[in-house]
Amino acid sequence: MTARGSLVGAGSLVVLLLLIGLWQLASNAELIPQAFFPGPDRSFGTLFEQLGTEEFWFAFSETLRRMFFGFVLASILGVALGTALGSSPKVREYLEPTLELIRPLPASAVIPVFVLMLGLNERMIICVIAFGSIWPALLGTVHGFKTVEPRLFEVSRILHLGRLEMIWKIALPNALPDIFAGLRLALTVSLILAVVTEMLSGSNGLGHNIILAARSFRSADLFAGIIVLGAIGYVTNAVLERVERHMLRWRQ
Repeated sequence: MTARGSLVGAGSLVVLLLLIGLWQLASNAELIPQAFFPGPDRSFGTLFEQLGTEEFWFAFSETLRRMFFGFVLASILGVALGTALGSSPKVREYLEPTLELIRPLPASAVIPVFVLMLGLNERMIICVIAFGSIWPALLGTVHGFKTVEPRLFEVSRILHLGRLEMIWKIALPNALPDIFAGLRLALTVSLILAVVTEMLSGSNGLGHNIILAARSFRSADLFAGIIVLGAIGYVTNAVLERVERHMLRWRQ
């Protein structure tokens, strides 16, 4: 790590610690009753207690699994469909109006539709997550293909590359930055929807634990769950960012 990177990391840590300190001060001052607003001492203490239980790790793994499968499904479909739309004006002409009609629908609004079609089960949860997460991946891919330098297509014609070769060797590598930007947003959406569907369906997971804690006024358990969700989002985004840097190392 460079000296500048170390300095930025240290600065970020200081900001985080300051925010936690302000949170503790606000809790101690009882600006909001501690029954509803516990301090970080109680929240992290409850979290450390939960880390030693099997129930926590089971809920954690269930949420992570649903998030992962929904994200992978959305990524595959989104990138594949986005490639077709971005590389073919004819496909875009036929499919884009329908997709633009469906895209503004909130994923939470179509949950009843998926429940009627699939039932209140695991398939419904994965499909809702995939439905909500597909759009960032799709739009990022389409934008990436649309912004490929036109001269690169001229080069592909000069080299007598076939259509698939042109997409694989020229268009796709140049579209990867936009694709990864869409995938990172899709990853965040998949975590949000995993939690929302668990809250609504009652399926075992972190979302279900959080809603139960809220209903029984166990505020420390609620904040502990929120801390875990923030950590999941941070770590998974960091992993995807590392994959992005590895695959785009040729841009350095």
